[in-house]
Amino acid sequence: MDENSDGDMTASALTEVAERDDVPGEVETAEKRGWGSRLAAVFAVLAGVGATAWHATAYGHWIVDDAAITFSYARSFAEGLGPVLQPGAPPVEGFSDPTWMVLLGLGKLAGLFDTGTLFGVSDYVLFPKLLGLLFVAGTLAAFHLAARHVLKRAWVGTLVAGLTLAAIPSYVIWVVSGLENSLFGMAVVWLAVLLFVAAKRNQLLTVKVAVFAGVLVAFAALTRPEGLIYGGAYPLVVLFQLRRSTLATSIKYALISIASFAVPFGAYVVWRYSEFHRLLANPSIAKKQGLPDLLSLARPFTMAHYIGEPAVVVFVAIVLWALIRAPWRRELVALVVPMGLAVVAFGVLEKDWMGQFRFATPVWALGALTGTLCAAELLKSLKPRLRALVALVVAGASVLSVFYLVDTSKQFQKVPTIPACLIADRFGRGFNTYADILGIKDASLLLPDLGGSSMTSRLHLVDMAGLVESDIADLVAKRDMPGLRDYVFDKVKPTFIHSWGPWAGGNGIVLDPRIARDYTPIWTYRDQPVRQGDWVRKDAVTSPEKLAAVRAFAEPTLAQVEQNQGRYTDPQRDCGPTLTPGQTVPPAPPK
Repeated sequence: MDENSDGDMTASALTEVAERDDVPGEVETAEKRGWGSRLAAVFAVLAGVGATAWHATAYGHWIVDDAAITFSYARSFAEGLGPVLQPGAPPVEGFSDPTWMVLLGLGKLAGLFDTGTLFGVSDYVLFPKLLGLLFVAGTLAAFHLAARHVLKRAWVGTLVAGLTLAAIPSYVIWVVSGLENSLFGMAVVWLAVLLFVAAKRNQLLTVKVAVFAGVLVAFAALTRPEGLIYGGAYPLVVLFQLRRSTLATSIKYALISIASFAVPFGAYVVWRYSEFHRLLANPSIAKKQGLPDLLSLARPFTMAHYIGEPAVVVFVAIVLWALIRAPWRRELVALVVPMGLAVVAFGVLEKDWMGQFRFATPVWALGALTGTLCAAELLKSLKPRLRALVALVVAGASVLSVFYLVDTSKQFQKVPTIPACLIADRFGRGFNTYADILGIKDASLLLPDLGGSSMTSRLHLVDMAGLVESDIADLVAKRDMPGLRDYVFDKVKPTFIHSWGPWAGGNGIVLDPRIARDYTPIWTYRDQPVRQGDWVRKDAVTSPEKLAAVRAFAEPTLAQVEQNQGRYTDPQRDCGPTLTPGQTVPPAPPK
């Protein structure tokens, strides 16, 4: 991709968008919107989706491991087992994205997910990625709805905003990761566009808008926990539009909106408490989300470094100009408020270990829409020479950002966040094979990676991180590592233990003297400051010959799995047409 040509295209497209008539209200009126306009809108949306899909091909069949936790819950619900990670496991709300999980479950019931292949591709890879692209289309449709209220050529604005999003690795990576980002981003964008269009039509203080805003907030909050913050969007936008004569009416509709959010979300919380006796989802407890601190103020600035400081400076300057000078500056607040809440949410959330700004999806989407509309308005208002200068500045900042983003994408392609297939092969199929060699029928496995392993393991999994284990979540939340170790060694007594990376020294399980007392190593990694690897309980090993056999299998075979399937050479491949409990790893061929 030629970065300079991209920048020129963006500048010329924005200039074209800016050349419009000053028509109040909806610029593309019903009379103006013929078949040509509709086809142009469809083209703009499909072009943005196509560009996102093309970018996504750089990441191959990669699905992040945490997504597979929701995959397992979707499987359990579809099979009538309820909210459990595996058959026979206790009910635990180990997912924090109920709406996304329901969609995956419906996909399984329809035979489109967790069944086999679609068009020759494993459906556990293709179906969530297609869902992600579908919701990208929904996001761009919302872009067009907003654009047609202020631009004569709304399709061009939609196209520019869509191509901008498609160029951001963070956005593309997470909408095709198997996680709920695409659905969450779409919900937040539709909330912002609803408020923007309502303000433009002077319909903000209506029952319909207040109720729809509340329902969208509830949907967002049931898609990601931080969706709760958008409950402030409608009241804040109303506050910015407040007049003395509308004070009582504004309060009434703000309360209606809050109630429209609180009723469906509250119903879910009631179900959660009755089912799990908790007010928060288990991952929220285990991740120890605390109150904001000083780092919360600085965290949003890291997004500027990611996207490129020059582009952010230009973006902020253009939006500030629009808030002061644009004819629709009062309505613009309806876009800026949700975007501000998205930035605040990103800052407040604990730093995400998965990288690539996973929590920034709504920021990128609202930023692309707001920046495009404001830039078009600015260019329209300028004289030709000054317009050309501003377009050149925008193009220059865009080109610099493209250089940053291309490099970021290449780095992620080499070392993506932990692939589900690495975990499915290494820990699910790998420990199944251990148990088969040792002749163990009923076994348990303590480990920190539960996604791919829960899709393939026949063992009872115990989550070292606590995401799907309520007792461990409570101990982790209290930072009671001695209590966690006592729980593991004295109560759970897992048949197998795997520990690696930050978990090895973090919780101290592999440093506890009881691991030497009760367990024997199968395979441990060499040259590590803290011992990491796989252990089995001594009382589960019935003969020295079986222990020798499992050790002979482990190092050559599972080392090869790690080399071929994830951490080092080809992290973008899938792991076969299906993921089912009990699958094993074939032994590595002799050298």
